[in-house]
Amino acid sequence: MKNKFKRQISQLYYQQLSKIKDLIRNLNNLIIRGNFRTQRRLKFLFSFIAGLITVTLIAIYLTGRMTSGTNIGTAPPTIKIYTLPEKSTYTPSTTNIYTPPATENYTLPATDTFTPSATNSYTVSAVNSYKTSWIGNSFGDGKKWVQIQVSDMYVAPDGTVYTNTDWDEAGREVGIYKNGDVIGKADDLHGWGRMGGDAIAVDQKYMYVAMQQSPEGKAGEDYPPKGTDWFCIRRYNLSGKPAPFPQGRGWDKSMLIVSTKDKVTGLATDGKVLYASDKAANLVHVYNTATMKKIRSFKVSNPSKIALDKKGNLWIIRGKNQIGYYSPTGKQLPGAIADVAQPSAIAVDNKNRLLVADNGPRQQVLIYDIANKPKQVGTFGTQGGIYSGKRGEIGDLKFYGLSGVGTDASGNIYVSNVGFNRSGVDLRKLSPSGKLQWQLLGLQFLDTADADVGTDGANVFTKDEHFIMDYSKGSGKEWQYKGYTLDRFRYPNDARLHTTPTAAFVRRLQGKRLLYLSSEMMSERLLMYRFDGEIAVPCGIFGKGKEDWLANEPTNSSWIWIDANGDGSPQANEYQATGEKDNSVWGWEIDSKGDVWQAAEDGYIKHYRFGGLNAHGCPVYSTKTVQKIPMPQPFKTITRIKYFPEQDAMYLSGYTSDRPNIDGDWGLVGTEIIRYDNWSKAKKIGWRIALPYEVKRDPKLHIKAMDVVGNRVFAASSKTPDVFVYDASTGKQVQQLKPGAEVGNEVGWVDIPFGIRAFRRSNGEYLVFVEENSKAKVIMYRLPG
Repeated sequence: MKNKFKRQISQLYYQQLSKIKDLIRNLNNLIIRGNFRTQRRLKFLFSFIAGLITVTLIAIYLTGRMTSGTNIGTAPPTIKIYTLPEKSTYTPSTTNIYTPPATENYTLPATDTFTPSATNSYTVSAVNSYKTSWIGNSFGDGKKWVQIQVSDMYVAPDGTVYTNTDWDEAGREVGIYKNGDVIGKADDLHGWGRMGGDAIAVDQKYMYVAMQQSPEGKAGEDYPPKGTDWFCIRRYNLSGKPAPFPQGRGWDKSMLIVSTKDKVTGLATDGKVLYASDKAANLVHVYNTATMKKIRSFKVSNPSKIALDKKGNLWIIRGKNQIGYYSPTGKQLPGAIADVAQPSAIAVDNKNRLLVADNGPRQQVLIYDIANKPKQVGTFGTQGGIYSGKRGEIGDLKFYGLSGVGTDASGNIYVSNVGFNRSGVDLRKLSPSGKLQWQLLGLQFLDTADADVGTDGANVFTKDEHFIMDYSKGSGKEWQYKGYTLDRFRYPNDARLHTTPTAAFVRRLQGKRLLYLSSEMMSERLLMYRFDGEIAVPCGIFGKGKEDWLANEPTNSSWIWIDANGDGSPQANEYQATGEKDNSVWGWEIDSKGDVWQAAEDGYIKHYRFGGLNAHGCPVYSTKTVQKIPMPQPFKTITRIKYFPEQDAMYLSGYTSDRPNIDGDWGLVGTEIIRYDNWSKAKKIGWRIALPYEVKRDPKLHIKAMDVVGNRVFAASSKTPDVFVYDASTGKQVQQLKPGAEVGNEVGWVDIPFGIRAFRRSNGEYLVFVEENSKAKVIMYRLPG
């Protein structure tokens, strides 16, 4: 990502949450707790924030008209030579020796565990070879990927598929697909305040793309004034290059401003005129496609998607569940359709039938004969979609989260599934009889994976998906999409529908598989799920304060919800208040016995003991028996936690006096990982790892996520394509992982606190899953045991 600020603004747009908002809230929390008791400290913080904003704005200017939008780390082809930074910003003391209290018998190595050799590089032996793979996207090479979301879709007569969405992390807001392949994208919709949108139309010459332009451009060029956004139609040729026109707006004169209030929500064209839904104004505008000049407008209440029939009349989705019928001049015609629960997309097929995607409980495409009065004559897809038959199990005709429907000249039907709350993309072409022709997947965003120990890693889960693994296959071919674990209709209070979980922890407790999810990029809460077939059923939350989608939860305290009646929805009598609000809990851990651990920046660890499973299979925890443990020396702040009860070994990370947080970045693992042996009694330091921490280089080198499994400690860099590997017995670095040629030697940033998860198979092989939201997948490194 070349611009972190833009990435956070996009997250605000998607999830109504940004790090700026969280920073302000956390600042407020710090003030409330009295952390800034003097004006000097408060002035310093505000000066720092002002400086940060200034630097960010400069960065926006310098990055310019970027098309990738994502700061991609590109690794060299070789994987045997690993070059460390030229100079560390951390300067160790003269002796670099940690001297413990007299009661301890431990000394740090004579040199920093991260100090490079004189040659500034080292060679990994052949036994430490590994290969790079991935899960969740049909393509792994950096040149091709399926975008992370589809808001609208148009299918040309020859079967070319054009899609649009407001944001794709790597810049494919508009994707072009054909015959099960990625063949292109629209340029220049990522950067300089530009985003995609919710509508697209195509004729034999141009693409017409709904998009948004914000006031972030160069002085002297045509950009909105400060405080204004343009919601536009941008014209492109069919190869994805902007096609300017007289009186066009924007820096390249290819934009037509439709509104300054809200998105363009529908587009359709017959090649001569273009129809556009202006939802904010309750209007449909009509434009000449050659000149892009407005011809007329007519009133439609709350208009969105548009389809043109063979007579040239318009079918327009209006409101939540109506489809109106209009002449080209805007005269309302008899034949409105009002029996669709949630129409989300429409198209007209080669037989002049109207296809309506119903995103309600049916999850089907409804087919209407529109020769006279509209009459439903058929359906396409299994009634109930993904929730028919075995709920959650993927099937060719089991749809979920329909966002687009289209048809080609041969009558093949295309559907875009996006799950619920932006789960990802599942794009399918099916024959008229329902036989799958091809399927393209782009499932992962702000996500990583974890393997099920009960099946030796044969089952892998992300926050919404279930994959079956065959490790005998080659890179990118090991996974099969098995299940979609979120049930929108049976469990409407599932936090995944209302928040943004970012990392999965799969555990086996009392023989039952359970899923825990860390929620939000700020690690706001811990979610708990039991399984009913493929569906992950909500059964618990470690939360804090008021949640917008809940009722009756404690608002002035942290709390635990445990599902006592098995309905997957919180009731007032199922909450337990802790009596205090836990702020800035960056560290969550569920150990092998099911105990939950919290590591808080405020300087303490909380330990909640697993109380078994209740009658419905939900893990039980109690606020009455929680143990609050002071932060051990030498930490000044703790950020991550990992505990192994069988060894009584604790791994903590954070910042120490020796290696402080120099630049004030938050949400990171920190500068050290420390192992404590005999944790429950003596808390004896076993070793200290001085993590890579280079804050003056560009991009910065610092660690965002860590995990420990077997005899390895894995630490993932946030902004560079590196995973550092250490021996868990000694703390010495033994390896460094970089993305291989299988994924184009590139990855995006690791954005989330638990962006790396590791698993060791019974044959000794290590699987290392790393967040890769740039191109909608999860990286999987495979290390021989």
